Amino acid sequence: MSFVRSTLMLTDQATLAMLQTAIAKAEEIGQPQCIVIVDRSCVTLVEFRMAGAKPLSLKSARAKAMTAASINAETLAVPDVVKPLIAAATEGTVTGLPGGLPIRMSGELVGGIGVGSGSGDQDITVAQAALDAIGADPI
Repeated sequence: MSFVRSTLMLTDQATLAMLQTAIAKAEEIGQPQCIVIVDRSCVTLVEFRMAGAKPLSLKSARAKAMTAASINAETLAVPDVVKPLIAAATEGTVTGLPGGLPIRMSGELVGGIGVGSGSGDQDITVAQAALDAIGADPI
């Protein structure tokens, strides 16, 4: 019986590459964003609010990143019927708002990214650009 297993984890370089790419994409589309990246255990690796991004969107971006890492799926996968209930039960820690994506490498969950302050489509676009920057598995 084995008591340990090897797991993949994001490097500092991967986290920085994702952040830089997300910022560049947000600038390209003209929408300042809040960007949060967490590891597979929902520990925050980076949290950044671009100048002009909505201050409270930092909290929703964090919830999006944590939700995506927790459920190993995009935040839009949270069923509509449970969205308000689960948000209330977790005091906003879990959300079904768009803009949260899991980060998977070689089929293994390594974290989550949450982006907020734009429209749902803008948030997803910025998050997806960050995943593409490190060659993460497609969603």
